[in-house]
Amino acid sequence: MEDEVFEHVVSVFGTLVSWVAAGAIMFGGVVPYIPQYRDIRQTQKAEGFSTYVCLVLLVANILRILFRFGHYYEMPLLWQSIIMIGTMLVMLNLCTNVRMASELSTKRRSFLATDNKDEEVRIPKRLFLDFDWTYFWSWSRFMDYVQCVLAFTLVAAYITYLLLDSALFVETLGFLAVFTEAMLGTPQLYCNYQNKSTEGMR
Repeated sequence: MEDEVFEHVVSVFGTLVSWVAAGAIMFGGVVPYIPQYRDIRQTQKAEGFSTYVCLVLLVANILRILFRFGHYYEMPLLWQSIIMIGTMLVMLNLCTNVRMASELSTKRRSFLATDNKDEEVRIPKRLFLDFDWTYFWSWSRFMDYVQCVLAFTLVAAYITYLLLDSALFVETLGFLAVFTEAMLGTPQLYCNYQNKSTEGMR
């Protein structure tokens, strides 16, 4: 009787540990971006955070999801990718809103300085569908980022569909997902180098 109770306790404990580990895998990657999100929202400044970090994580996680069609892996890792994609879209939305509000404020100040109140405040729009590489990933609307992500996902999904039977392609897809995520620090490092500061980076 005691052995059965002990085995039941061990089984329950093992299940609990498994659930906690799965939760840590799914949400652990998001945790570092919570203070960054709060900092940008409070200060209304996004210059210290490179939005290319979001690009790297979006590409890496989309490729990882596509990799699962050719090479099965556990559900917590799939949910981790889905949650990270959602988190990066939320970060991009915040950064876009903050940047546009900052540009609008700067324009208003410059127009007020000339005492010309009849002048209309205009900010040049930079759109994804303009296909101008000068402003790639520096668009004026959040919807342009969504369009870019959807376009990349559809193209990558179609190529994956065509080449899913190739083991070489599937393994290359997995490698690209991991390699892209491994390069995560590069955009932020370059942003810090350009700013000559780490201010605004959590």
